[in-house]
Amino acid sequence: MSDITETVDTYLSAWNEPDAAKRAPLIEKAWVADGVLQDPPLDGTGYDGISAAADALHTHYAGHQFRRTSAVDTHHDMFRFGWELVGPDGTVAIAGLDVGQLADDGRLQRITGFFGDLPAA
Repeated sequence: MSDITETVDTYLSAWNEPDAAKRAPLIEKAWVADGVLQDPPLDGTGYDGISAAADALHTHYAGHQFRRTSAVDTHHDMFRFGWELVGPDGTVAIAGLDVGQLADDGRLQRITGFFGDLPAA
């Protein structure tokens, strides 16, 4: 996958898919096999670990969906974008920023998520 915005949108689509069997090809399209996900409450390494993190999210936030709230900003092999986790009624449960690194083939190597706004100085 060569377009970073498409890769990020596939990544978010994987999070939004509650069925692990349907989620697997989305994860494999977006991530390299040894990719690393780090969020404040969840970590996952590799396809299975990332899918397990998504399972945990669906357990705690059933019916919620991620949506990207910004363009994907890039330089070199790094990128960042804003997102929200939105409930079935449209209420934003969590908002944050993901910072990531691309592998040589354009797929995700690492994503670290941050929740909420940056603290004041």
